[in-house]
Amino acid sequence: MKVISATSELEVAVSFFKELGLTVGLVPTMGALHNGHASLVKKCVAENDVCIVSVFVNPTQFNNANDLATYPRTLEADCKLLESLGANIAFAPTVDQIYPYPDTRQFDFTPLDKVMEGPMRPGHFNGVAQVVSRLFDITKPNRAYFGEKDFQQLAIIREMCRKYGYNDLEIVGCPIVREESGLALSSRNARLSDSQKKTAVGISKALFDSKNIKNSKNVAETKQWVVDTINAIDGMEVEYYEIVDGNTLQPISDWKETSYPVGCITVYLGDVRLIDNIKY
Repeated sequence: MKVISATSELEVAVSFFKELGLTVGLVPTMGALHNGHASLVKKCVAENDVCIVSVFVNPTQFNNANDLATYPRTLEADCKLLESLGANIAFAPTVDQIYPYPDTRQFDFTPLDKVMEGPMRPGHFNGVAQVVSRLFDITKPNRAYFGEKDFQQLAIIREMCRKYGYNDLEIVGCPIVREESGLALSSRNARLSDSQKKTAVGISKALFDSKNIKNSKNVAETKQWVVDTINAIDGMEVEYYEIVDGNTLQPISDWKETSYPVGCITVYLGDVRLIDNIKY
């Protein structure tokens, strides 16, 4: 596996692959890789001739300076894992390689970015679109792989491709990977103590349990039950829980409104912000 930090070097490599008629797969990450990322990389390796994994903590998608500063960075360990998984290139650029000049582009994903994470993290999805589009332009992939844990992000990236000219690129959504306890894998889990990780299991447990009570409760009652159940656990506070149409991301008020209801949640455990979702 080759580790590349210069955009120009990667572009030359991609041109060579394309001249040979090879398919290129991209797995965009912010590093601190775990088994969730590994599942994406394995799928990318299996489905493409060349697998490129980017490792870049993108500053433009953080609206909280402390969150950016404390985001875990483990490049050496990440590269060892990627090599063991069969990735061909780890792209680990500096900020000035991705943004040689300030990126002032503004993207519009209405109404997808006006709900859930949108109001809570102003500018976040615009930053995601900036970096992902840059990575697409640099690597020119045939397929790109994203985890369904970031459910809203995945929907917005699909919309970006439709709306901003990446129509030939296949976006592959991959299922959430969980620990045996049910806790969704996340790079932010590295910031949790052992006792906090045990507490965090309450998030997925409440979501799974809510599937069992869905038939006896309406949407509003189900939402309130999940919020009350998690808030009753010492140390956790729900920022929001929405049950939405999985295609439009718009909140529903009746189960009959959609055949694809998805519950999306954000919870603070101490100062660590955790997200998860469940398909009803």
